[in-house]
Amino acid sequence: MERPNQLQVSNSEPHAKGATFFKTCFNGLNALTGIGILSMPYAVYEGGWLSFILVFIFAMVCWYTALLLQRCMNKHPLIKSYPDIGEVAFGYRGRTVIATIIYLELFLIAMELLILEGDNLEKLFPNMNFTVAGFRVEGKRGFVLLAALVILPTTWLRSLGALAYVSFGGVLASVILIGCVVWVGEVDGVGFHERGQLVNLGGLPTAMSLFLFCFCAHAVMPTLCNSMSDRRQFAKVLMVCFVTSTIIYGSIGVLGYKMFGDDLKSQITLNLPSKKISTKIAIYTTVINPFTKYAVLITPIADAIEEKWLLCKRRAIGILVRTTIVISTVLMVLFMPFFGYIMAFTGAFFGVTISLLFPCICYLKINKAARRFGSELIVIIAIFIIGTFIGIVGTYLSVKHIVNHL
Repeated sequence: MERPNQLQVSNSEPHAKGATFFKTCFNGLNALTGIGILSMPYAVYEGGWLSFILVFIFAMVCWYTALLLQRCMNKHPLIKSYPDIGEVAFGYRGRTVIATIIYLELFLIAMELLILEGDNLEKLFPNMNFTVAGFRVEGKRGFVLLAALVILPTTWLRSLGALAYVSFGGVLASVILIGCVVWVGEVDGVGFHERGQLVNLGGLPTAMSLFLFCFCAHAVMPTLCNSMSDRRQFAKVLMVCFVTSTIIYGSIGVLGYKMFGDDLKSQITLNLPSKKISTKIAIYTTVINPFTKYAVLITPIADAIEEKWLLCKRRAIGILVRTTIVISTVLMVLFMPFFGYIMAFTGAFFGVTISLLFPCICYLKINKAARRFGSELIVIIAIFIIGTFIGIVGTYLSVKHIVNHL
């Protein structure tokens, strides 16, 4: 079998069986407008109003680095995934490093979904406890276990067909959530009266990590590009996805901070008045959404394990692999239930690495012309330096917060 960097077939020719422009847009939007929408107001609170400028800066930077990944694919035709890009640039070791970091990021995001379920179900059903095998389990941990049991059968499915329609549901859920927040502010009487801080230097690194997390969908970008019937339109898909997601994130960030100010919690749903119907709709929407995302997230991890050991191609062992992944995320969540800090760590370390650093490094390695001194090289070097700074500072602070709360 030929290696990706030895193939010369055009990667931009249309192929009839691929996804359409609009379906790819929905898939891209669903990847970008994920659980980060819940933490956007909290991120603005952490950094203050001036930090909000970073939302637009990070959106543009991440859009540009996504374009760099597309250009890498255009240079080497049969690249189908992010690890393929790493292999073309740095050989098998490059593939191994990038794949490992991507799978760790997906694992942490899967953890986030379970934490999200526990937090919001506890808000819907407060003071509820469970008894498991004679042991009493308090509300949040009990809901995590319950959510994992419900999610588990969906992970056994190898085919995640009609993904674009599921993605449409994810995008719709984000719009419904914004609508509920507006309703709480305008109709339910909370109002938009909080002034907030202009800038909070102490919380700025956390804010930057959370902002960046919102635009870190680069792990799936090459796959989305490869799935299109006409890959030449992928640049337009990226423009639509990043502009729309920026509008969504910007809206929820402004609305949430104006409503709750310095009282904001790590998830906007936890601030909404408990007994209002709009709050219940928002939380039910938030609770349902992870059920469509969890299986998609862990499938690449399970597939990688199954490809590594061919024995795992057997149906029963495939189910065992997926069940083991679910159990491992549950165990991690039970010991580290800190939604905001884990999200900040994921954005600071994995998000920076996958969405800022690796695209720049791989593009310069693959495209020799880009190494000539000019505006493009200056922009890439600037992104690399800024990304490295955010990664180091954000990772240190988020790990410090997690350790302090253990």
